[in-house]
Amino acid sequence: MDRTFNAVYLKVPEGYVGFIEELPGVSTQGATLEEARSNLNDAVETVLEANHALTLIGTDGDEVIREPISVSTRE
Repeated sequence: MDRTFNAVYLKVPEGYVGFIEELPGVSTQGATLEEARSNLNDAVETVLEANHALTLIGTDGDEVIREPISVSTRE
């Protein structure tokens, strides 16, 4: 499933720092904007995969309902 997030990049003396508005704690850096973008994509994938794995471990043996949800944002 494709998801769209808002990436924010800040120019710093060492290059760029990037983070995802909707995913607290997902941040990275890179010497160039392209490197920061690539690193941030990897960080998002890693966090989503880890959260999924933790959910499976935390609900092992429990009866659970898992379903997709779409959320509209207010602007």
